[in-house]
Amino acid sequence: MSRLASFLALLLLGIAFAGSPARAGDGATAPGAGAGGNARAGDGGVAWSNLAPGQQDVLAGLRGQWDTLPPERQARLAAGASRWAAMPPGQRALAQDRFQRWKGMPPEDKARLREQFRQFQQLPPDEKARLRQNFDRFRDLTPEQRQQLRKRWESLTPAQREKLREQRMKRHGGPRPGGPRPPPG
Repeated sequence: MSRLASFLALLLLGIAFAGSPARAGDGATAPGAGAGGNARAGDGGVAWSNLAPGQQDVLAGLRGQWDTLPPERQARLAAGASRWAAMPPGQRALAQDRFQRWKGMPPEDKARLREQFRQFQQLPPDEKARLRQNFDRFRDLTPEQRQQLRKRWESLTPAQREKLREQRMKRHGGPRPGGPRPPPG
């Protein structure tokens, strides 16, 4: 996978999960979890019977093993199922396409993207916003403009690319997220 595609996938993951109530350890509870007797007795999990019908439909493949899942995973899955049930059909199709691409990635690419996502999540809010803005600008380019940008980047020598990175650091006050990139191989 190209570095550009990796970066874009990272941004998509970051945008998709930014503000998500389903992140582990953020203190949020999924629908059907939490106070009021909705949790499975004793472990803080979500009882299958307490899931909304839409959540049960989305999670039907996990019904047989639901009670064996860790409570945190149950909460994340329940929250994800709620978001899925609320998505418009076009957004669902896009999410399914992205999931299929993820499943087809080699483990090394998945590990790299997870690390890039972790680094993105640790950025200050203003840097995240700047990256999202740049991603939006890139996404708004026509396919021809994207191809021209790629060709222009690929035509640069390693020294020219490094000079651009240094200029970026001066303009934006620091290195790119994740540190310097290794030279292209």
